[in-house]
Amino acid sequence: MAMMAMMREMMNKLSDFFLKKNWRKSSGLSLLELIITLAILAILVSTSLPLAFNTVKRNREIELRRSLRELRTAIDAYKRYSDSTVPSGQLIPIQERTPSGFPKSLEILSKGFTPANRVDDKKLRFLRRIPVDPTSGIAEWGTKSSTDDPDSSSTNDEDVFDVYSKSTEVGLNETKYRDW
Repeated sequence: MAMMAMMREMMNKLSDFFLKKNWRKSSGLSLLELIITLAILAILVSTSLPLAFNTVKRNREIELRRSLRELRTAIDAYKRYSDSTVPSGQLIPIQERTPSGFPKSLEILSKGFTPANRVDDKKLRFLRRIPVDPTSGIAEWGTKSSTDDPDSSSTNDEDVFDVYSKSTEVGLNETKYRDW
């Protein structure tokens, strides 16, 4: 705020100086006018560029949160569907079942399956497509199994209990994207 007030005052003084009739006898710009103009432009650009970069990064983080929420909601919906029968998982085809009731892979959420009690070939899908990770630009996510240690970085690929970004970048809140 103080910098903006100081710049406004400097602009007023410069405009008063340049608008005097005695001073302007020839047409064109002097070297001093060009230097002052370029200095003002450099200050304005240097203050606005960090804001633009933070805005782009913030938008990517919002998209990452949305994608993670979409995937986690689909995993939860699959688990609820699996648990909706007694015994649990009976509506899911045998080759896609897991003991925990979570999906075997993320692909089953978008590829879908025909439930065991259905006569027609209508597939049940929980996602239209696997969302793209905005930090990497590809639809590839890290997965955690329900039997994995919470602090472990490896998985046994038994099922998909949770997802995370594979990016090593750090967010605006100073936490790694893979920890979201």
